[in-house]
Amino acid sequence: MEITLTTLSGILILLSVLPFVQHQHWIFRVPEFLKVQVFALQMIVFPICLVFMEQSLSFWIIQGVQLGLILYHIYILMRYTKFWRKKRVERTEYASDTIKIISCNVYQFNTDYSRFVRLIQKEKPDIFLTMESNSEWEEAMRVLEKDYPVQEKVTLDNTYGMHLYTRLKAKSLRTHYFVAEDLPSIEAELETNDGHRFIFFGVHPPPPSPTEEDTSKERDGDLLSVAKRVRKHTLPVIVAGDFNNVAWARASILFKKTSGLIDARIGRGILSTFHAGYWFFRVPLDLLFHSPDIFIDKLSIYPAIGSDHFPMGCTFYIDRRDGQQEEDVTHLEQGEMEEVDELIEEGKKEESDNREDT
Repeated sequence: MEITLTTLSGILILLSVLPFVQHQHWIFRVPEFLKVQVFALQMIVFPICLVFMEQSLSFWIIQGVQLGLILYHIYILMRYTKFWRKKRVERTEYASDTIKIISCNVYQFNTDYSRFVRLIQKEKPDIFLTMESNSEWEEAMRVLEKDYPVQEKVTLDNTYGMHLYTRLKAKSLRTHYFVAEDLPSIEAELETNDGHRFIFFGVHPPPPSPTEEDTSKERDGDLLSVAKRVRKHTLPVIVAGDFNNVAWARASILFKKTSGLIDARIGRGILSTFHAGYWFFRVPLDLLFHSPDIFIDKLSIYPAIGSDHFPMGCTFYIDRRDGQQEEDVTHLEQGEMEEVDELIEEGKKEESDNREDT
């Protein structure tokens, strides 16, 4: 029993500590996805050890480290609970109408197209974004084009296809390839029916994992390139998609600081979106960030549509009063912009052997 508990405690400590190492290999980056699971297991193992293990010096050292990491996890995860929620700001007479977005990694090899189509027909979002959408998915979504006349289609068979559909007016539509010619991001300048203009970004960088990219270099470079572009915009901005990252990771924090955007999950919940098939290993990979003049009414996860990701939905409005949410914006510290630029250059230099059109 003691050997088992000591081993389990050591594994949980290791998984908690590895993300502190700022190396981009997946061995160090994947454990940060599992913070919720590691924390839950620590909350179970810690009291069991107090009851069943001999209280030697090594026991107290292990338990002390474990307790410190538990408190650290609480400090990070607490902000994703309703206890962290700030007082709701009432919309003014100058606010826009409510806008609804649905974003979903549909999983390229998911052939149950009708489930997603029915979701869009039922929810009637103003904008929807699909990731991993190939030519078959594009064909399946043609039935929606009558209601969504504005489209930006990036049809790829490498699991990085992306399609944007909207019923709003489009001032401009553009596809970027920030770090690689087969990794698109979509930028759209849109206008609501009541005349409010804003920028929407759809993103889907590759994940660091033993089955995909060895490092997070392309992911980090891609996301930070988006952040630097967002930084230049004066219009309200919302960024959504499969970030293949969690909001508490270093790259996401740099994204938030560089862009000047707000993490929509703060005060609203973890809202895990992946993996749809394994409840205990679910993590929040589909993220949403917004500028201070965008106010989130609701952030939610929709039922499964046959993909390994759940669709994510958001309703929001634009209300351009200065300073309403400025306290939620964090800024780059000295030397961090140089770090951002370095990560972008490393992402551009990285070459993937994993993505091939099928």
